Amino acid sequence: MLCARSLVIAGILPLLLHAGKAPLTHETLWLMKRVSAPVVSPDGQWVVFTLTEPSYDEKEQKSDLWLVRADGTATPRRLTFTKGPESGAAWSPDSRRIAFVAKREGDEVPQVYVISLEGGEAVRITDLSTGASAPIWSPDGKRILFTSNVYPGAGDDEANRRIAAERKARKYSARVYNDFPIRNWDKWLDDRRPHLFVQDAEPGAKAKDLLAGSRLASEAGFGGALTTTGEQIAAVWAPDGKSIVFAATRERHMSAYLSPSVHLFQVPVSGGEPRQLTRGAGRYDQPAFRPDGKALYALHETSGEKVYYLNRLVSFSWPQLSAPETLTADFDRSVESFSFSGDGREVFFLAEDEGLVKVFRMGSQGGDIQAALPQASGVYSSLSASAARDRTVVTALWESAVNPAEVVRLDWASQRHQPLTEFNVATAAQIDWQPPRHFWFTSKRGKKIHNMLVLPPAFDESKKYPLLVLMHGGPHNMWRDQITLRWNYHLLASPGYVVLLTNYTGSTGFGERFAQDIQFDPLKGPAEEINEAADEAIRRFPFIDGSRQAAAGASYGGHLANWMQASTTRYKCLISHAGLINLESQWGTSDTIYHREKSAGGPPWEQGAVWREQNPIRFAAHFKTPILVTVGENDFRVPLNQSIENWSALQRMRAPSRLIVFPDENHWILKGENSRFWYGEVHAWLAKHLLGN
Repeated sequence: MLCARSLVIAGILPLLLHAGKAPLTHETLWLMKRVSAPVVSPDGQWVVFTLTEPSYDEKEQKSDLWLVRADGTATPRRLTFTKGPESGAAWSPDSRRIAFVAKREGDEVPQVYVISLEGGEAVRITDLSTGASAPIWSPDGKRILFTSNVYPGAGDDEANRRIAAERKARKYSARVYNDFPIRNWDKWLDDRRPHLFVQDAEPGAKAKDLLAGSRLASEAGFGGALTTTGEQIAAVWAPDGKSIVFAATRERHMSAYLSPSVHLFQVPVSGGEPRQLTRGAGRYDQPAFRPDGKALYALHETSGEKVYYLNRLVSFSWPQLSAPETLTADFDRSVESFSFSGDGREVFFLAEDEGLVKVFRMGSQGGDIQAALPQASGVYSSLSASAARDRTVVTALWESAVNPAEVVRLDWASQRHQPLTEFNVATAAQIDWQPPRHFWFTSKRGKKIHNMLVLPPAFDESKKYPLLVLMHGGPHNMWRDQITLRWNYHLLASPGYVVLLTNYTGSTGFGERFAQDIQFDPLKGPAEEINEAADEAIRRFPFIDGSRQAAAGASYGGHLANWMQASTTRYKCLISHAGLINLESQWGTSDTIYHREKSAGGPPWEQGAVWREQNPIRFAAHFKTPILVTVGENDFRVPLNQSIENWSALQRMRAPSRLIVFPDENHWILKGENSRFWYGEVHAWLAKHLLGN
């Protein structure tokens, strides 16, 4: 945490007072209002979104639905007034009601609520013991589709209640498994699976489990996509309202030795055995119908021996299903999400591109792909389009590293976006920060490497600043021009550091081949590129003090920090959060394993070159750089044992080190006070080794 004393030491307090702006502090960052998940109404008149008003005391945090006019003619207004979070907002086809998910007073689990724009309180319409999520209105607006995780063999909610009661009454406590996986991020998995339910959009209506009793749902490998928030099935109503199309796998139990395929299925609303619509290897996601109802679209990721493949947009004729046509076959970027124009003639989609996330547009039957708007900074997310045939309204979130996320409307005619909310504009204007500087260089291996440079507050080009090299996780991820709560660029730079962000080989947003090229070289090659980037930054920017360098990262970035410990002494200190130290024990204890085997070229017992030559623990004899090791005790992706192994080796080698374990955190530090403490420890560690404080 920044204090006046450190500013005086850095000699910049007078400059800040003169400028009238202040460095970013943890309090300013954490307490900014958080705008998320905007959805435009079908008629294009309104946008509903979630606004979270944070607090360091979780009991005081508020999260409500808000409403704003899509034409920007009125200020946003609060729609709900509860402290509990609300999610999954979905408009009725007539744009008069909104369904959402919440756990309110009297609810044991989250349920679906409906609120009318004409006024009045939200009404709970589901009452399942297993809860409800992801509501979607039927085309006629009379019914709601949603998902719920149910016990195997349970044909109705009474059976789910009985099974839950029986398990609660057991005198023993044990988890029993026959198949992989057994954990996901920070939770132990059980035998419940997501099912699809349909019911009338009225309180007290009976929900029908569309998958109950089906052969598909009884298969050992049936399931949805495992995400950071749980297991989910992506689903959509067919245009005639008589069936549901959804994405699911039959191979979840095989994930220890292959990448499970995810296929599209169709199930009648009246019930019956689901019909598999797609075949072959790969993963389908985000099914959606073109507004005219004559084509089904989805994202498709192929499967093979590579560690990474792009998401490509595909289409099928409907209702007579054709073979899939890949609409973005020649587009060397991964499609994140997509929406249609109201007349169905165009598709808008998001894709990462060289540190930014851009909006692209194309004809719905294929053709040229163009950037929808000129864009030199920032990222778009949560793309949403209205369904009105005569007028398409497209909204999204937009943010950059110096502009907190706000809801915007995209205007093709003016080639810009129009802000619809401004919750954090005044706060951002008082912060002493600058947009990142982008630069490229060609590595010794001949690759063009993209970088961003973040400057400290009260930056003076004539002064010298220590360099903090920040390494992103993934590895199939990308440093983006955006604000993050974790590893915030400007908060890390605030005591007086220049921060270097390198998109090394393996990063997304630079083409499929660039992301794939990390295979068989998971640590050495990327680390060399990062070191070369630091050398290039020092050569190119005279204000960087090359004699004072540190490196830090989390998850895969933490792996790289530990590899830096094993392979170089160029850094004065290191910081590793959730970083592996032993490739072999990480393979055996993580919640996912097969992609690690593909990356290394075979399982660990075959002892291929990667297992022998790029495993940090094998080089523990070289450990000497001071390192701060931090970890969440509930992290199952990079489990606690990795940090303990690292700590043991560091202590054995008498390397200056500090270990911090957060008992109530997982892969990320998410709680306010924990985050504030973590940043304080990081700043103290850097100051000790870079500033001599």
